[in-house]
Amino acid sequence: MSIPYLTAAECDPLMDWVALTDAMIAGHRMAPADLRDVLLARGDDRLLSRAAWIDGLGVGVKSVTVFPGNPAAGRPSIHGAMLVFDDTTGQVEAVIDNALVTRWKTAGDSLLGARRLARKDAKRLLIVGAGTVAASLIEAYGALIEGLDVTVWARRPEQAEALAARYPGTRTATDLEAAVKAAEIVATCTMARTPILRGGWLQPGQHLDLIGAFTPEMREADDDALTRSRIFVDSRATTVGHIGELTIPMAAGVIGEADVLGDFHDLVTEQAGRRSDEEITLFKNGGGAHLDLMTARMILTRWQAAQA
Repeated sequence: MSIPYLTAAECDPLMDWVALTDAMIAGHRMAPADLRDVLLARGDDRLLSRAAWIDGLGVGVKSVTVFPGNPAAGRPSIHGAMLVFDDTTGQVEAVIDNALVTRWKTAGDSLLGARRLARKDAKRLLIVGAGTVAASLIEAYGALIEGLDVTVWARRPEQAEALAARYPGTRTATDLEAAVKAAEIVATCTMARTPILRGGWLQPGQHLDLIGAFTPEMREADDDALTRSRIFVDSRATTVGHIGELTIPMAAGVIGEADVLGDFHDLVTEQAGRRSDEEITLFKNGGGAHLDLMTARMILTRWQAAQA
């Protein structure tokens, strides 16, 4: 039997953002995932391989290269693919294009965080960044929040304008501080290595959705933003001790591991979460392999149903 290679062109129309968060909730009610990450580096280039095994759901391994110099030569900076293995036999069930899995996993991860932590009446979304993830966030948050009001800020205003033009009703901002103060949800999806989001800008009741940082050297929010917020992550195992957003302030003694108040296992079972409309919640989207596996399993299941 041939092994299918699944692409965005055939699988994007089969997917649904809110249903994906439901699948992630179900996945977190299963046995805890066994996880392993490997990050290799050559200068600024990176190879990130993430593996997960969830009893009853199967095995997934995703490997991705990030070469920041590629865009200058007209090439994408990210390449990769994911293997999905059957839980019972260990056979390869599918190879799924990295862009397909990552697009749905990344925004779905943040959407579940907002579903559990943002105020129920939040409608004003600021997206900091204007790349591929930003586009997915507009679609994902729009599927969850009726009447969503979206503003985009980017270091290069022309990128923000180009993204906004693709989504009618989306506005752009040039003053980041003012845009943050006016938002109810702030989602950051940049390649920043030093903080661009300042805690002094934050307002009561906001929800921060931090996505961009994925290495020990990267962070998007400053120390003040962390100390003013109640901090949550998608998975302690893949964020604490791994991503600069947390490791850098922890090493400096600004926050400790006890300040991470919960991950998805706690949020799904309602052992942790927002306590009032006034507090600021901060969610670090680390995007572990278990979330790739949950997403890939939904993609494969929906593709198989479409073939029947």
